[in-house]
Amino acid sequence: MTAAFEHPTAASPDRLPALLAPLTDLVLRAGAAIMAIPRDAKVTQKLDGSPVTPADLAADRVIAEGLAAIAPGVPVLSEESCDRGRPTTGSFFVVDPLDGTKEYIAGRDEFTVNLALVSDGVPVLGLVGAPALGLAWRGVVGQNAERLTIAANGIGFTTSAIRTRPLPEPGQPWTATVSRSHLDPRTLAFITGRPGAVHATLGSSLKFCRIAEGEADIYPRLAPICEWDIAAGAALVIAAGGKVTDASGAPLRFDEPRPNFIVPDFIAWGDRNGR
Repeated sequence: MTAAFEHPTAASPDRLPALLAPLTDLVLRAGAAIMAIPRDAKVTQKLDGSPVTPADLAADRVIAEGLAAIAPGVPVLSEESCDRGRPTTGSFFVVDPLDGTKEYIAGRDEFTVNLALVSDGVPVLGLVGAPALGLAWRGVVGQNAERLTIAANGIGFTTSAIRTRPLPEPGQPWTATVSRSHLDPRTLAFITGRPGAVHATLGSSLKFCRIAEGEADIYPRLAPICEWDIAAGAALVIAAGGKVTDASGAPLRFDEPRPNFIVPDFIAWGDRNGR
């Protein structure tokens, strides 16, 4: 395979579209690897107590091998190999090979494969695959975002452009995507501050996808979360016309030396004028 992206500082906007096709194929192959493994395969625990399955590891292997061929020399921060660290300058990939492991173990279909490219702390490209749903989303910041519907036989897909939606008109309810497993009091208070807000409960990074395709208005998470859980979704939302900030309203960055790669809080807004 010819390398499409050889240097860690070469994430120029004109080169990003060329990466989209091979990275899309890679995310779909990782999803197929997940689906090929029985759901009742043995679950083990990592040192932090979080679950890991053979499907997590299989998807991680597919992505690691693929990125080494597509973008040799570009660092990778993956949930399953985070002990290697990551740079705070230049470009690097952020990967969660199976986001929503708890949903996967529970037999629900709300799990995803997350792959982002970050350049100088800013997410510039993101892909989210939902293999059990036959869907994927991808976006290049400053260019466009798409929803992919995967063919029933797993070969090929159709695309449709997606876009975030404006803020609700005064008196109209907000739709907030919220975690199925992690709705904390601070986040709940933030949502309650928007009278009549409706909760759309989902697992994994699908919450970002609903924002990106204009089906919801905000996704707040005012509690700690790991970078690999949100980098791809953040890129997707921004590419689709939204923004992702920290709780103070500053753009969320991925070049800070955070312990254990934990982001303290964030809010994904469908409307760039969100507040």
